[in-house]
Amino acid sequence: MILIQLILFCALFTLMVKIAVGDNALNGLYFYPVPVQEKTFELGFADRSTVRKKRMRFMIPFFLVMLTALVLIIGLWNGIRSFIPAYIQALLFLEVMNWYDGIVIDRLWVGHSRFWVIPGTEDIPFVQTWTQVIRKRSVLTLIWIPGAAVVAGIVGLVF
Repeated sequence: MILIQLILFCALFTLMVKIAVGDNALNGLYFYPVPVQEKTFELGFADRSTVRKKRMRFMIPFFLVMLTALVLIIGLWNGIRSFIPAYIQALLFLEVMNWYDGIVIDRLWVGHSRFWVIPGTEDIPFVQTWTQVIRKRSVLTLIWIPGAAVVAGIVGLVF
């Protein structure tokens, strides 16, 4: 059952990213490295203010939806009521999401789809190298250790 839940959780992650970018990679310019963003601003495809607003319009609902989904999976679907089991499940889901984002989203989807190439920025690397993915995801792995405690605490409060 946990495997199905993990797949659904990652599918929700992917769906939210796809909804955010729609049919134009420029809608997700805030996902790109700064050099790509700067070149895009220089080319007149976007401006900093719009990108900042789009980032906030994505990140706040994304965070709330993913947090709510995780709390509901752990507390409602799995019926977890105590902190330690909720913490373990939250940590599992957050770590899987973390590595899924780095490997499946960043390396596979972004790295192998022409959709993400912004005209005029083809010469600027925008896909993270494996070393960058491992470094970033390792740092996030550590961040999710206390993050899972927050989720487990919310599960305990709500359920």
